[in-house]
Amino acid sequence: MDPSQRPANTFRTSPSPQPRPKVGHSSAQRLQKGGRWQQARRFIRERPLLERIYWFSIKAFLWLFFGSLGYVVVLKYVPVWVTPLVVSRWMDTIGTDESSHVYKKWRSYDEISKEAALAVVASEDQAFPIHWGFDFDEIQDAIKENKTRERPRGASTISQQVAKNVFLWNGRSYIRKGLEVYFTAVIELIWGKKRILEVYLNVAETGPMTFGVEAASERFYGHSAATLSRNEAARIAAVLPNPRQFSIKNPSSYIQRRTRQITRQMRYLGGQKYIRNL
Repeated sequence: MDPSQRPANTFRTSPSPQPRPKVGHSSAQRLQKGGRWQQARRFIRERPLLERIYWFSIKAFLWLFFGSLGYVVVLKYVPVWVTPLVVSRWMDTIGTDESSHVYKKWRSYDEISKEAALAVVASEDQAFPIHWGFDFDEIQDAIKENKTRERPRGASTISQQVAKNVFLWNGRSYIRKGLEVYFTAVIELIWGKKRILEVYLNVAETGPMTFGVEAASERFYGHSAATLSRNEAARIAAVLPNPRQFSIKNPSSYIQRRTRQITRQMRYLGGQKYIRNL
């Protein structure tokens, strides 16, 4: 046979197969996650009750999220007349000999002495004009100190206290703390510093069944919060950590000493100009 007419050895002469490209690690992870997501969706669709629960949860979350944003926007312009803390304190008096009357009067920021605003900033949160809702330096210091302190020291800013008092319930839990973080960030973004401080001065507990500096000033000093002196404002701020135990009208030696400390801090901060540009 003519060698030129021999059949070609296709096995030897055919080009070697090209190696398949390897799937990258990140691509494999995406494919795996996508497959898991498809399996989860198929699993839910095959169970009508589970699918109804799933969509109900999604809709409930969206309603709560956008509803909370809407409520925050409304309270930027409307006085905060009732808070969960007020309701809780009122309910505690039911069936007891304590007076169930709530002392509370809303006053705008311009109708309250700036000495009161400066006093609560000097006492509770000196970094208030510059932080974004959270004072991380104070948080770190509190964590270190609480390792050796019998009574833990808090590090909540004025913004966090407003978020807790206006929107949330009393108690300690990770859920409530998480919501506090959320509402703190939202009011910092939507309200701004001046509105946050205005709300704080109106909702902070200042005595038994007493809320806000206007109610405290009228009840314990006999005049409006618009005419509060520096010493009077500092004494209101001095009782804020525990207004049900400490008294504005009959201050203990501790409250008198703390009042003097707050007035010194108010001077060190530079007086009312420290909060002028909120």
